[in-house]
Amino acid sequence: MLAEQRARAILQQVSQRQTVSVTDLCQITGASEATIRRDLNTLARQGRLVKVHGGATSLEEEEFLAREPDLATKQRYAREKERIARYAAGLVSDDDVVFLDTGTTVLHMADHLKDSKALFITSSIDLAGMLSAHERRVYILGGALKPGTVDIVGAEALETLRQYNFTKVFLGASGVSVSQGFTTPDPEAAALKSLAASRAQTAYMLADSSKFGRVTAAAILPLEGAAIITDRIPDEKYLDCAEIVEV
Repeated sequence: MLAEQRARAILQQVSQRQTVSVTDLCQITGASEATIRRDLNTLARQGRLVKVHGGATSLEEEEFLAREPDLATKQRYAREKERIARYAAGLVSDDDVVFLDTGTTVLHMADHLKDSKALFITSSIDLAGMLSAHERRVYILGGALKPGTVDIVGAEALETLRQYNFTKVFLGASGVSVSQGFTTPDPEAAALKSLAASRAQTAYMLADSSKFGRVTAAAILPLEGAAIITDRIPDEKYLDCAEIVEV
């Protein structure tokens, strides 16, 4: 199987299964582990999937949607995300110290924080630029750029994060599950989100209704670890596990 054919096969499996192992990809393509790992590295650099330990997972909708080339994909749940972001921004007071996560829903908050006098810390270069353009007080974490993104991750980012005490944090997730809690495909992103929540007086998870019932590779928090802001609760069972606001 040629490299192009392998790439198509890998992306098809990731799209269908969300997360796929190197072993499975070897069986499907007939290629060696070394070849598959090289293919995954290439596709990750191109921003077409997320490489994780032992395999790959689909691009996290909440963190990568803004960088997807397909316009229809960009617009999916756009109204819901905007409503969630507007409500979340309204929770920010001028005396707050706020951590803003990566992702399109959190990114939408910047449009509604133009006049805020709060202090903002973020791992998103895009978000930092938007806030800075409106002369808001904003600090960006140090660390490594996540492949295919302009988001900061890694040990240095975690170390920087430990220096702050937040009044509020606003996070994004790919999955919201009663049994598995909040999840995201990338373990490094999960570690940063989890630490940010632990440093906050109040943590909010911004999750549109498409995220409910989904589980991805890396655990962030149990549902009781953050209040959820969403457009719609698809099942009342979630109300037994978390504080939820529908907007």
